Amino acid sequence: MIQGVKYKKLIKHVDDRGSFMEIIRDDEEWFTRFGQLSYSFTYPGVIKAFHYHEKQDDIWFFPKGNAQVVLHDLRKDSSSCGETSVYYLGEEKPSTLLIPKGVAHGYRVLGSAPAIIVYLTTESYDPSHPDEFRIAYDDPTIGFDWSTQFR
Repeated sequence: MIQGVKYKKLIKHVDDRGSFMEIIRDDEEWFTRFGQLSYSFTYPGVIKAFHYHEKQDDIWFFPKGNAQVVLHDLRKDSSSCGETSVYYLGEEKPSTLLIPKGVAHGYRVLGSAPAIIVYLTTESYDPSHPDEFRIAYDDPTIGFDWSTQFR
């Protein structure tokens, strides 16, 4: 496990009217600050990776579709520096994921349907000083194999 990452399985309440889930609450110990709420639509098979932030944490939620989420700890002062973790989020596994600043992150859309990600950041995006730093999805220092592993 990467230090500081928080995974929360969501509870889906279902009845004859539909369903309801709480995604994040302001009284959760790991929620520190609201900066911005964003939405992104991604086609099947697309890989959006990697990037990281120096100032903000991200909280990810996939309400539609499914994704393989990959994290890589870049923080030199972290006990998990250099470690990579994989999570599966989406309709099949409703959950939220807190990604701390300094942890590179990205995802691949799984299946034949597009995915939607709704994510909260602890800082608002500033186009004049973007807190977003890119690393190639196939960076050899991370060395992650994005292909599906048939078992």
